[in-house]
Amino acid sequence: MEFVLIAIVGLLSGIVGALIGLGGGVILVPSMLFLGTAFTFFPELTPQKIVGLSVIMMIFTGLSSTLSYMKVKTVDYKSAFIFFIGSVPGTIIGAFVNKGLDLPSFNLYFGILLVFLSVLLLVRNRLKKVQWFVNNGRKIKFKDSMNQEYVYGYPVWAALLLTFAVGFASGLFGIGGGSIMVPAMILLFLFPPHVAVGTSMFMVFLSSIVNSITHMSLGNVPWIYTLAVVPGAYIGAKVGAALNKKLKSETLVAILRIALLLLGLRSIYEGLFSS
Repeated sequence: MEFVLIAIVGLLSGIVGALIGLGGGVILVPSMLFLGTAFTFFPELTPQKIVGLSVIMMIFTGLSSTLSYMKVKTVDYKSAFIFFIGSVPGTIIGAFVNKGLDLPSFNLYFGILLVFLSVLLLVRNRLKKVQWFVNNGRKIKFKDSMNQEYVYGYPVWAALLLTFAVGFASGLFGIGGGSIMVPAMILLFLFPPHVAVGTSMFMVFLSSIVNSITHMSLGNVPWIYTLAVVPGAYIGAKVGAALNKKLKSETLVAILRIALLLLGLRSIYEGLFSS
C-alpha cells in the first residue's frame, strides 16, 4: 500500500513540478513528512532519507520535462549552464548542513520556506518587474511561436549569487529550486514565462545530479522507495510539460499556494511542538 501512495505522490510531484517549473521536491518532501506521521503503515523516514529520495526523483522529472521543452525550443541552454555552475557549491553545502538537522528543526525551517514560497506565488503577479538587471547585464533576444520578441538578461555575477542561494535550499531541503528560480527569472531577469520554466527544469536536472551524488555519499537515499517514486514522477513530468503548452497554470498556482501555506504552517507547528 505504501508503494502505491509513494507512486501517486511521485506522479503528482512530476505533474506540478514540470507544469510550473518547480522540480517536484516541494510537493514530495512535505507529502512524505505528512504521510509518515499520519499513517502507521507508512514508513516514517528521516528528513535526510526524504531529501535523498526527492533529489533522485528530480533527476528524472528534470530529464523528462527538459526533453519535452527542448522539442518546443523553450530552453536557454547557456543560461541554464551558468545557473548550474552557481548552484553546485550551494547544493553541496546544503546537503552537508542537512546532515545535522533533526526532525523538529527540519520541520520548522522547511515550514518557514513553504510559507515564503506560498507568499511568493501569491504576490508574484503583483510585483513590478525590475529592468536594472537586463540593462546592466548580457541581453538575450527570444522570439516565440507567435512571433513576439522578448528581451531578457542578467549580469553573470547576479545569476551566480542567486543560484548559489537556490542551490543551498535545494541541497538542504530536497527541492528543485525552480520554486524560487522561476519567479526570480521572470521578475528580475525578465525571462518569458515558458522559457523560464524550460530553462529552470534543465537547471533542476543538472543540479539534481550533483545533489544526488552528494546525498548518496552521505547514505541518504532509500533506494527501495525510488522504485515507486521514479516511474510516477517521470510520467507525471511528461504530463505536466504537455499541459504547460496548453493551459494557463494560474488555477493550479492558486491551489498550490494554498496547499503550500497549509503544509508550511503544519510543518512549523510540528517543528515547534512535537516532542
